[in-house]
Amino acid sequence: MTRGLAIAMGTLAMLATPLAAQRTTDGYKFIKAVRDRDGDVATALLNEPGSTIVNAREITTGETALHAVVQRRDLTWVRFLLQRGANPNIADKNGVYPLQIAAQLGFIEGVERLIEGGAEVDVSDVTGETPLISAVHRRDVKMVEVLVVNGANPDRTDNSGRSARDYAMLLGARAGVLEAIEEAEASDEDEAEIYGPN
Repeated sequence: MTRGLAIAMGTLAMLATPLAAQRTTDGYKFIKAVRDRDGDVATALLNEPGSTIVNAREITTGETALHAVVQRRDLTWVRFLLQRGANPNIADKNGVYPLQIAAQLGFIEGVERLIEGGAEVDVSDVTGETPLISAVHRRDVKMVEVLVVNGANPDRTDNSGRSARDYAMLLGARAGVLEAIEEAEASDEDEAEIYGPN
């Protein structure tokens, strides 16, 4: 019995080591500072010569600091991290990107800033759901418009074979989502036809 207990404790110690080791890394300290809204510590860590911690990922979730600030709808920190080189196209361990989180939360300002910062608009999670499909499910007309105007493809399908346009048609005319897609596409086409000085 004692030997079995010793083996079990040894196994637990080996499993705990990566988490304990992570707590001592600059990446862990940086993400913790961002989660705690400690700008002084986060800035000091970013200012270290050769620092690349702006895109550090948590071992357990794969989330970056950008995931954390989008989850709390914190536009100031989103801007700060993007200005410091945060990559908006890093998914967590579940395949979720910051843009998807922002779209699911209805965080329009965050979506716009992430797109300005280089976020790909048609990213999808493990189910194939894009930010646009998420916005359609939520009947978030304004979010639908923002995404389509910024290049989201309403005909890209999820794993079930349905697109944002398909889901919008299923919701019916009263939801106004299909109309928002079509109007955003029309305004995007109007802008594309303009050429030369104006």
